Amino acid sequence: MDTIKLLIDIIGWIGAGSLLCAYLLISNRKFDANSYFYQNLNILGSFCLIANTYYYGTYALVFLNSVWAIIGLNAIRKMKFS
Repeated sequence: MDTIKLLIDIIGWIGAGSLLCAYLLISNRKFDANSYFYQNLNILGSFCLIANTYYYGTYALVFLNSVWAIIGLNAIRKMKFS
């Protein structure tokens, strides 16, 4: 197996795990949507999945995860300046 492909796959799994973990935590009311931890978990997952989906050429998912990351970054910006 190609080392780069393996690394990209691991990054993709980390991203998927991060987003699923964030969703699980928010759904079970373990964190507030305005917490830095929750937003950073979403941003981490999005960036990992951007790298993975770009590598595999699934550009619709690159777009989706880019928007997801922008939403998270905007939420953090609002938290810092409010």
